[in-house]
Amino acid sequence: MNLGHFQQYVQEFCKEKGFEDVTDEQRYLYLMSEVGEVSDALLKLQFAGEDKKTDIRDNLGHELFDVIWNAVEIANRHDIDLTKSFEEKMKINHGREW
Repeated sequence: MNLGHFQQYVQEFCKEKGFEDVTDEQRYLYLMSEVGEVSDALLKLQFAGEDKKTDIRDNLGHELFDVIWNAVEIANRHDIDLTKSFEEKMKINHGREW
């Protein structure tokens, strides 16, 4: 799935589930909550035995999805074409000194 398709998926899912009534502030707090869950998964991964790492990585992938989903929802609310934004930002970064 490409970024444009994912943006469309998020938009349709929000309409279907009634998430359009969530304020920007609430959506941002959801995003930050998901970032916290990524942090928790990374900490668990760091200290887990090899027998548990696969399950933790699977969970980490789901939490990363949630972070991206919330960020895309914020972009959709403000009519931001993320494909265009990503292309522009990649050009900016290409010429940057790090």
